[in-house]
Amino acid sequence: MKQFFKFMFASMLGTFLLLMIFSMITVGIVAGIVAMAGQKEVVVSKNTVILARFNKEINDRSTKSIMMMGYSGPEKNTGLNDILANLQKAKKDDNISGIYLDLSEIPAGISTVNEIRNGLLDFRKSGKFVWAYSETYTQKSYFLATAADRIFLNPEGIVEFKGLTSENVFIKGMLEKLDVKMQIIRHGKFKAATEPLFLDKMSPENRKQITEIINDVWEEMTNAIVESRKIGKEQLNRIADSLKIETAQDALKYGLVDQLTYKDELITTLKKKLTIEEKKKIPFVTMENYTDVPAHKKSVTSKEKIAVVYASGSIAGGEGDDQSIGSERISKAIRKAREDEAVKAIVFRVNSGGGSALASDVIWREIDLARQVKPVVASFGDVAGSGGYYIACAATKILADPTSITGSIGVFGVVPNMQGLFNKKLGITFDEAMTNKNGDYIPVTKPLSSYQTLVIQRNVDQIYDVFTSKVAAGRKMTQTAVDSIGQGRIWSGIDAKAIGLVDEMGGLTKALETAAELAKLKDYRLVSLPEQKEWFEELIDQLTGNEPSTRIREFLGEDYTFYQYLKEIREMKGVQARILMVPKID
Repeated sequence: MKQFFKFMFASMLGTFLLLMIFSMITVGIVAGIVAMAGQKEVVVSKNTVILARFNKEINDRSTKSIMMMGYSGPEKNTGLNDILANLQKAKKDDNISGIYLDLSEIPAGISTVNEIRNGLLDFRKSGKFVWAYSETYTQKSYFLATAADRIFLNPEGIVEFKGLTSENVFIKGMLEKLDVKMQIIRHGKFKAATEPLFLDKMSPENRKQITEIINDVWEEMTNAIVESRKIGKEQLNRIADSLKIETAQDALKYGLVDQLTYKDELITTLKKKLTIEEKKKIPFVTMENYTDVPAHKKSVTSKEKIAVVYASGSIAGGEGDDQSIGSERISKAIRKAREDEAVKAIVFRVNSGGGSALASDVIWREIDLARQVKPVVASFGDVAGSGGYYIACAATKILADPTSITGSIGVFGVVPNMQGLFNKKLGITFDEAMTNKNGDYIPVTKPLSSYQTLVIQRNVDQIYDVFTSKVAAGRKMTQTAVDSIGQGRIWSGIDAKAIGLVDEMGGLTKALETAAELAKLKDYRLVSLPEQKEWFEELIDQLTGNEPSTRIREFLGEDYTFYQYLKEIREMKGVQARILMVPKID
């Protein structure tokens, strides 16, 4: 009888939990459908102004997420692809009079911001206006604002203008306190990915490459500001060196902004420009909503297509998702584009600091096969380094933004020795019995033997040899030449072009134009790969705990970088071709 009640209550509890989960899924799906059904068609009337804030994370590709707590249905996170497409569409849209940039912090890399900036400059060729306003401009948001024909600032606001810095995080001291020793086997004197594990500051080689990169980025930014604001470069550097912009009045005095105004005054000024009565509202449409407005052009009837394959995040085996590169998922997408006869060219958009060397090689193989039957244009985003470069090096052409971080042709292996942590800190000991001398290969509860270290070093060297040989073949260089610019060294996009790792400067828009030119296409459609999950699939993933990264990212904010860094160390398997922590430039 006791057992009967035990099983009965267990069964009742299980049934109750299943009903709860089913109810949550049902409510979520119904709420999402209702939300979608209730969405109004986006209509753009005459004299409409696009309101662009860029205050959400900007990925290369638009994504959909589900706001579970309020069951508000699918929420679109507008990606770079749609932002650039919107600017092109708005340029030709007679109902759009201009763009109002309401700027603050922009959670995106400098290359992404530069691509948007170039898109805004191209939009201005239509004769339409771009105005920028902020209470506080960060250096990144100010750089974007200089694409505007007028820059406004709150009278009590500030413009941050101080030059760039790249701060690296080193955890050697923390590991020592935990009595954990990281055993590093690497190939490449510039391969700084592992330095945070065994140094407490930058090596001379790393300092050299980081300094050169931030100088290149600063040069690109100041050149652009000189052109748009007509301020001398020497003057800009004096302003930065002396921190001359202490107040809003200073920003006006030195020509960084055009006018100091409160937002309500700016709205009044904007109404006058649009010849709208003071009591009427300005017809704004957000950048997110403008994505749903159909383009005012003849429909494309061509069956010919260009496939854009998006590869963002850390590289590993398996499926991956929109925020990580799974070799299986990305390879399948490239293969699909290769085998589709209607796809005449492929744009391979890469935004990755690398990852598993084996997974990188799997993706490289598919790009190499695709290149043999149709043009493949690699487009580099904020970073395409190490494994991120490996997967793209076989492309027909490689394009990068001048500020992209690329190269890092090198590999490494990391094996933690946690014997001290277990023995001295936790009082845990281990013992073993083995059939063969190296049955414990690779141990983490004791040091590697000298022979095991030698085996790993040979493996690392062999993979480096394969990596450089494939870069040499793809870039039509000698392997010796690749080695001379390899050794794990990272380069800016502009320097990568000078040494032959990149063919041309340009972003996603230029990559599409190049692909069409190589394929001799005038009329074509775009198809994006890999195929994204529908919003209700994302909902189920969130309900079942399969999609926690978005919530963690929102909770940690800028500190998400450190979480990701530690997570990647924990998940590393096999020899790695990666920039373990991409330099943060502010």
